[in-house]
Amino acid sequence: MNQNFDIIIVGGGAAGFFTAINIVEKNPKLKVAILERGTEFLNKVRISGGGRCNVTHACFEPNELVKFYPRGEKELRGPFHQFCSGDTIEWFEKHGVELKIEADGRMFPVSNSSQTIIDCFLKATQKLGIAVLRGQSVQSIFKKENEWKIETQTENYLAEKLILATGSNPKVWEMLQNFGHAVVSPVPSLFTFNIKDSRIKELPGVAAQVTVKVKDTKLTSTGPLLITHWGMSGPAILKLSAWGARILHEKNYQFTIFVNWLNDADKEDVEKKLKELKQEHAKKSVSKKSPFELTNRLWESLVLASGIESETKWADLSKIQLQNLANQLTNGTFQVNGKSTFKEEFVTAGGIDLKEINFKTMESKLHENLYFAGEIVNIDAITGGFNFQNAWTSGFIVANSI
Repeated sequence: MNQNFDIIIVGGGAAGFFTAINIVEKNPKLKVAILERGTEFLNKVRISGGGRCNVTHACFEPNELVKFYPRGEKELRGPFHQFCSGDTIEWFEKHGVELKIEADGRMFPVSNSSQTIIDCFLKATQKLGIAVLRGQSVQSIFKKENEWKIETQTENYLAEKLILATGSNPKVWEMLQNFGHAVVSPVPSLFTFNIKDSRIKELPGVAAQVTVKVKDTKLTSTGPLLITHWGMSGPAILKLSAWGARILHEKNYQFTIFVNWLNDADKEDVEKKLKELKQEHAKKSVSKKSPFELTNRLWESLVLASGIESETKWADLSKIQLQNLANQLTNGTFQVNGKSTFKEEFVTAGGIDLKEINFKTMESKLHENLYFAGEIVNIDAITGGFNFQNAWTSGFIVANSI
């Protein structure tokens, strides 16, 4: 027996739910179903932002917002003029969820719980009569004249319009390739760097404002860096991993980075400053107190790495030691050996080739009545609520055009 719907949405995540709710709110006559392969809905929403759900980012200017997307910057400009972060805030407020802005621009529900977002979506789908069906793993998709036929392990569905919001699902990508769509092969994005190095071994939890560069590439990033048990993390590293997703994949995650622990300070200027400190603090020991905006522990580690013993006085520093210290501070070389997934917020670079999508409607250019929402397409962002914003925007545009 076939189950008939006007619209089938495959994928019970953020983009799938948002699309469904917006469609039925705009046209209550439409019969809509969400098919989810697992037993749980909205898993990524649940774990995002450490269980608080980083809904969006307080960047309200479309031309600025697009700059946070390593893939999709050009394509999202139009969509963000249709539905941007300000619209997201308004949408959630209308649906009873108030958001707040944190110091770094990330936005969360005031409740500090992702469950608030999940409850909001489930309540809305219930109220609007949207069929939310779990345990429906799609096995095949067929196009029959003006209808789509979707076969799951247990059911067959027919619908006039099909929306795919399946995120990084290789099986669905494969089905789309059979329909002639090109898929940009997926590689990880947003990961931390595995580094074994005596300079940072004893410093997990220490943070600094840095500039990081990847050797032999144009990749560079500034921001907070966090030393961890396995190496380096924090926004500066995660940004680098997103912008360099393809390049670092090609290097098999074995590469060299240069860290400027003093952010953008110039080596010559730092050397000059160290010479002044040598005069001013002649009788004090070098390693005891950091003269820069670095924690004393990190400072001490970099002093020792420069070949300066812990009891050495400023007055006794040789020219070579001063140069070594300036180099450690502004151009520390570290060997990266592999990556670790950043929390559970796994993001993939890759997906449906953007040239095959009409960004005014999010409809496939190859097949009528086939739409895409969220991360199934080759768009991804750095961390901070931007990937969710892409889900809301694409879902809104699909709903609008339908």
